[in-house]
Amino acid sequence: MHAKKTKSILITLMSIVIALVMLAPLVWLVGTAFTEPSFNMSFIPKTKFTLENIKYVWNAIPFGQYYINTLILVIVTFSVQFITSTMAAYALAILDFKGKTVIFAIIFMQIIIPNDVLITPNFMTLSELGLTNTKIGIMLPFYGSALAIFLLRQHFKSVPKALAEAAKLDGATTWQTIWRVYMPTAKPAYLSFAVISVSYHWNNYLWPLIVTNSPANRTLTVGLAIFAKSKEANMQWANVCAATFIIILPLLIAFFILQRQFMESFVGAGIKE
Repeated sequence: MHAKKTKSILITLMSIVIALVMLAPLVWLVGTAFTEPSFNMSFIPKTKFTLENIKYVWNAIPFGQYYINTLILVIVTFSVQFITSTMAAYALAILDFKGKTVIFAIIFMQIIIPNDVLITPNFMTLSELGLTNTKIGIMLPFYGSALAIFLLRQHFKSVPKALAEAAKLDGATTWQTIWRVYMPTAKPAYLSFAVISVSYHWNNYLWPLIVTNSPANRTLTVGLAIFAKSKEANMQWANVCAATFIIILPLLIAFFILQRQFMESFVGAGIKE
């Protein structure tokens, strides 16, 4: 009993240490963002609190336009992924057709292929279509998600066929069956993928940088990189940290408000798999 208690205490202490290490960069960023600009880097800011960094950064570059572009990118991409992944997962989990196993294997293999590997062929395709420097050009390669299809397929396969058959006997169409029978059971998978999709596309930098070349279509991450190298940043950490804080603030708020749902969704998705 004593050994178990000691082990529990050690695990707790280790978790606290890891949490503090992970939080340290965020604490430094927030502290630096709200203190007077300085050329000296210090974990504990030595100057007084101020909001001037936030005001300066917001007016120095078109953050409002970057926010709109990023919101459009995140919302539209996830909305399309929601529909395409649901349809594909239903077909692979429920329907019987030739080549289903091969198709699923091909989709599953895409999970292990980094998106950066596909940048060159994707860019060449968009160039041929004349979609470079457009919002749809940023979103188009991500309209299908192998990870979402895999997660949803696993959940759909766990639904008893009797429920779907009962729904069809009641006159439900295929879409109504998916909407009322299959999708509610896959809520943890949808929430888990929503977190992954939104955070990935909110923070994605390399692909938007390559595809866009004008402020009208730039995202927040690209805008931050350009600002950090510009003369408006004045080579001061406070301004760069303030710009970074503006970008990550929505994600931080969403996490603190919905952290319980986030955790439960990942646990539920893991159990179903």
